[in-house]
Amino acid sequence: MAMRMQLTLTSNIRQGQGDPKKHSTLTRCAVHNSEFLSSHTPTLVRQFNPKIPIEEAVTPPTSWYTHPSFFHLELHRVFYRGWQVVGSTEQIKDPRDYFTGRLGDVEYVVCRDDSGMVRAFHNVCRHHASLLAYGSGKKSCFVCPYHGWTYGFNGALLKATRISGMQNFNVNDFGLSPIKVATWGPFVLLNLEKVTLSQEVDYHNVSKEWLGSCSEILSTNGVDSSLSYVCRREYTIECNWKVFCDNYLDGGYHVPYAHKGLASGLKLDAYSIAMFERVSIQSCEGSLEKSKENYDRLGRKAIYAFIYPNFMINRYGPWMDTNLVVPLGPNKCRVIFDYYLEHSLKDDTDLIEKSLQDSEKVQIEDIVLCEGVQKGLQSPAYSVGRYAPTVEQAMHHFHCLLYENLIQ
Repeated sequence: MAMRMQLTLTSNIRQGQGDPKKHSTLTRCAVHNSEFLSSHTPTLVRQFNPKIPIEEAVTPPTSWYTHPSFFHLELHRVFYRGWQVVGSTEQIKDPRDYFTGRLGDVEYVVCRDDSGMVRAFHNVCRHHASLLAYGSGKKSCFVCPYHGWTYGFNGALLKATRISGMQNFNVNDFGLSPIKVATWGPFVLLNLEKVTLSQEVDYHNVSKEWLGSCSEILSTNGVDSSLSYVCRREYTIECNWKVFCDNYLDGGYHVPYAHKGLASGLKLDAYSIAMFERVSIQSCEGSLEKSKENYDRLGRKAIYAFIYPNFMINRYGPWMDTNLVVPLGPNKCRVIFDYYLEHSLKDDTDLIEKSLQDSEKVQIEDIVLCEGVQKGLQSPAYSVGRYAPTVEQAMHHFHCLLYENLIQ
């Protein structure tokens, strides 16, 4: 099935809600005031040299994984720029569905309005900054739990309580601050950069910015909206977000040592890695020496796509699962797993239960690894490491992309 992309610039301008410059200024100030960043942080960035060939290169230093000011720099120059995956369209299937989240200091709410349009806003009441909505679900409107100010799903302020006597107040100037939102296949993306005034958008440009030349490759390898959503699982891990990404990007290096069950279902000697603009794709053939049960789960080929900076798509057999790594601090992250299955198998409860159990086992094994690495990174015995050139090209590619973002 071909990908269907939807892009909406949620703006109060279209609703006739006041001066557009006010809304764009509010949004810009909310996420780009980075003057507090330490003056020595650029020095930390330059401790990694992307121009050195992988055969000679050393990895980024421990400060990239432990220093608070480096973490804040990442938020402003990586996560507050460009398109970021924040969820699944399953969370907003119907009008008035919504979900909330946080990325760095940005609280957001994504919803589907009565016309079916996907919208996103800063999840902050314009009265006294209370969070407006929590969790996910369905509402008829957004009512602030603090003072009862009420907003529609188009962001308009519908009701402002106890405002008699207030002067120079225009209700149309106090709608929710919008965020650009798009969908690609089953994924919801936000762009926290400044809101533009133009309503004209090029859907192909969004796909190009996010995936580059990989959009068609992923589509033709079964990453699409035809799969049935199964469930979500979340893990809070005591490690820097990049530690989890590095683990994913080591070209299967750790699999035979840490995931013996998974390794038995893969031909690791047939592992291949390809790099694109902002994406790396690792692929591996399924092993013929396994039970029919495992063969049905993994299929003939496993594809692991890493989309910079923090999103992973795993496609194998009838399954697709995604990993979204949300940074929570220098030493903590949350990894969100969404599971999808071919529609014809959505009622096969035995297959689903067994596959989720197998997946859970791998996740627990990875958590132990990642938390162990974070502890080692904080030890005075370690400063930098080396790359295994034949398998860790995707990891090196990730670090080089990160450097380019941080140095700008």
